[in-house]
Amino acid sequence: MTSRENEGAPGTSHAELLRSARHLMSLLTESERGGGAASSDVPCSSQDIREGRQIGQNERSGNQPPRPSIQMELTRSFPGMFTKGKGKRRFPAVNLVPAKRPKPVEVAFHLLPKQYEKTPKEQDQLVHLQAGLGRRTVYLDESTTHDELCETLKGVFPQLEAVTGGWMIYKAAGGWGSRKLSLVAPDHTGYTGKIVKAASQGGKSPLYIAPIQDELNTTPLQLNNEVFSDMPKAMCQKCGAAIPLQLLMEHLKSCNIIDVDNDEENLDNVENNSEQAPAQEPCPICMEMFTADFIEVHAASCGESDGMYEVLDRSTVEEQAAMPGPSSSEKVTDEWITVQDPTKAMSLFRDSILSHHESKNPLLLSMDIRKSPAEQDAALICFYKKPKVEWARPLNCRLEGDAAIGEGVSRFFLSTCMNKLKSGFCFNFANTAVTHLFDGQPGHLVPSASQFLVESDMFIMAGRMVGHSFVHGGPCLSGLSPAVVHVLFGGSPETATVTPEDCPDLDIRETIRLLEGESELSDKDKTSVQELAYAWDLPGLTGNNRRWLFEKMLIHAVCEI
Repeated sequence: MTSRENEGAPGTSHAELLRSARHLMSLLTESERGGGAASSDVPCSSQDIREGRQIGQNERSGNQPPRPSIQMELTRSFPGMFTKGKGKRRFPAVNLVPAKRPKPVEVAFHLLPKQYEKTPKEQDQLVHLQAGLGRRTVYLDESTTHDELCETLKGVFPQLEAVTGGWMIYKAAGGWGSRKLSLVAPDHTGYTGKIVKAASQGGKSPLYIAPIQDELNTTPLQLNNEVFSDMPKAMCQKCGAAIPLQLLMEHLKSCNIIDVDNDEENLDNVENNSEQAPAQEPCPICMEMFTADFIEVHAASCGESDGMYEVLDRSTVEEQAAMPGPSSSEKVTDEWITVQDPTKAMSLFRDSILSHHESKNPLLLSMDIRKSPAEQDAALICFYKKPKVEWARPLNCRLEGDAAIGEGVSRFFLSTCMNKLKSGFCFNFANTAVTHLFDGQPGHLVPSASQFLVESDMFIMAGRMVGHSFVHGGPCLSGLSPAVVHVLFGGSPETATVTPEDCPDLDIRETIRLLEGESELSDKDKTSVQELAYAWDLPGLTGNNRRWLFEKMLIHAVCEI
């Protein structure tokens, strides 16, 4: 019994192996033929064949569920790709949405007339705006090329059409007020929208355009110029003209009221205004026309400067015209140094320095006559206290509140400066209503001994006024003491001719006068002289040094205080 079971065991295990193999093959194949072919290759007994047929019949009869096909498995796993039904799609088709165009960047550009080291001040910005320069806003994007940028800027700045020497873009450093400008470097294709956007911090900071070799004109344009066509305008209630809002405040300062109701009334008003205009009289020395309230101030110094210089200028021009060959500024510059006549040398020097600076930007001197005298004097002092100014540049003077223009306004400013130096400035500098830079009587004026005026550089300002008036043909500073003039021209105080009238302090003058002459002094007079001499570190009065002490005290009172 046991031996039979052992003999049958190998056959049973072999049948199980065949059954497992057939089952595996049925899983790998889809058709019965494949399964049959696979099974026919393996030698088997009749019992195995019957068992295989029985398994096949069971599969065909539906006793075992059929194996799903590969298409079904893919459809179940990826329904969005392999499902062909007409129902609602689980994953809608992808629609390509075009990319949005980048939003343009709003960038503010300020066109400068020339190269600047710092951002322009408010007064300069107003001058630029009146000349058609100044700030404009353009819209750019990162794809803007250099040529497109040039065309856009020329559209808002017509003056760039005349720039042939190139221009560069600058940006301002951080902070307030006048800030330093730094160059925005272009790439190999020039300035692009990406560079401009980065330099302006996305349009938050303005950029500055400055010509490299050219210098743009800063003369104010007419208000009806096409440059101001895009600016918002407002009606001036005085003259009825449409003025750009940016220039309206400046226009109101000098606007005159005009009645535009009818032409006849306008004509009458013009005639009445001409009749009411202040009468002008000719100066008896230079024969120039001046108003009645100004001719006295002009005539007081005309004979000392203007008449002499004008005659001298005419003779100089005639001499140069008679000389053969073309004239040159270098020749005039070399000539004035060797001229022996001082007046002629001064005239040649003035012509030389003016011709050397005539092509440079003019200096602008402005004063509002509608303001108080203290504010007018402050405007003059602020102008002449500016350091590092080339005073020989052309001078443009503007008198706000008055329609006067031309050289007459410049002469008025220069004459006012000389008059202020002699009569004083109308504001409190040392607890006085009027501050005098020079003390004494006319013809004997000496500089004030106030230490406050010396430390505040007021005498440096006075020297600039005198030199500026000389260069531009204005009046000179008359009435100074001859001793002061001698020292100013390099002379020694010891060799100056000093008189008691040169002493501005009346008490000191009377004390010094006690030493004049040979009369005997009283004890009281001797005491006054001794106290003054000791205060100035001078020896006391003796019988032998009276004349010497008199001269020493005069020189100290006039030239050394």
